Amino acid sequence: MSIEKVPTIQQSDLLSAIITPPNEEVEEIVDNINSAFEYWDSVKYKECPEGITPTQLWTYVKAARLKSAIIVWKRYGVSLTLTNSMQRMCHEFDMNWGGSWGASSIIDDDNKEQYLVGSLMEEAIFSSQMEGAATTRKVAKEMLRRQITPKDKSQQMISNNYQTIQFIVAHKDTPLSPELLMHVHRLMTENTMPNQKDAGRFRQNDDVVVENGITHEIVHTPPAFGEIPCFVDDLCTFFNEKNAHQFIHPIIRGFIIHFMISYVHPFVDGNGRTARALFYWYMLKQGYWLTEYLSISRVIAKSKKSYEKAFLYSEADNMDIGYFVAYNMKVLQQSFKQLQQYIKRKQEEKKAANRFLHIGDINARQAQIIKIFVDDPKAVITVGDMQTKFLISPTTAKTDIIGLMNRGILTEISFNKVKKGYIKGDKFESTLASI
Repeated sequence: MSIEKVPTIQQSDLLSAIITPPNEEVEEIVDNINSAFEYWDSVKYKECPEGITPTQLWTYVKAARLKSAIIVWKRYGVSLTLTNSMQRMCHEFDMNWGGSWGASSIIDDDNKEQYLVGSLMEEAIFSSQMEGAATTRKVAKEMLRRQITPKDKSQQMISNNYQTIQFIVAHKDTPLSPELLMHVHRLMTENTMPNQKDAGRFRQNDDVVVENGITHEIVHTPPAFGEIPCFVDDLCTFFNEKNAHQFIHPIIRGFIIHFMISYVHPFVDGNGRTARALFYWYMLKQGYWLTEYLSISRVIAKSKKSYEKAFLYSEADNMDIGYFVAYNMKVLQQSFKQLQQYIKRKQEEKKAANRFLHIGDINARQAQIIKIFVDDPKAVITVGDMQTKFLISPTTAKTDIIGLMNRGILTEISFNKVKKGYIKGDKFESTLASI
């Protein structure tokens, strides 16, 4: 992926733009550019007021960014232009899904576990698929829910990711250390590395570059491996400190952690998965409990090109990670929106199914099973399907189905000598007609 270089700006021109602000028309254009945190490759096509060239417009953009820039990782000269848009979104996130907001959760207690397990699986699946795991979402979910042994590298990547997230949830309040970072990487990459010794071990050489997956063009060369021990010490301090000299909003600190692990590439492979896992960990550690219910990697996977560009733009524009932060703010916003839509859909499905409770002597799960056949009269279900759908044991799933069979609502069919399926029974229509 080729990134166009930003134009060279003379220091005198930059200083002039800082001292002498542009007119209101140009200032409005600059504000809009910085709100979206656009890169030069789109800024150069903006319609400029008369007398203003694209390079001059870019100069005003850079001048405005310098005024609100802070250094966030001195060793590598990483800065962040903190925009009004970023701060506004941080406030909205705080109000919606941080801290004590759990007391008035949009997630009802009856469905918390189901939503949680589903979101953890989604995160594990999409984070792994971004790094090459080829297993379908349906197969992956069935493997995780039924705890089936992974059959290939792709399934192993997803299984590892899922176990890693579960480990992080259980240890979210544990301080990060070099040993714990290596342990997380080992959990994430076990049995998926060409050299198994590299799992849970910092890289031992500089034979690592980040390539474009299609063209094999080198898009990033990480710092020398000799710098990794110092970087990891700095990372642990940054991750654990509670009263930092410079306050940076916790969500933005999480993005910085994500960016820095990806930038330094402390491991031979699995850096992206590890970086996203540490962001997830840091968010939970800071009290953003709803992170457990968000599938952040799902949104990233569907905009992977923009995700990759956010890294490249930051490095190309003098290590200003405003691009990366702005992109990830949108990801969080979209993840939260998808969660709201998912919960609303599930609540509507449950409400629609509840009318079947009027049949009498059936539970909420059985009501939802009936709704499956109302929606699709030709549906065929199995005990395994219901175990997966409701996160229940095979025995409970079978009991629910037998209860409906005994009333003629469902009937059993044989796939083979062992496996059974269930379809609408003879009394399905008449039973529903009675309510």
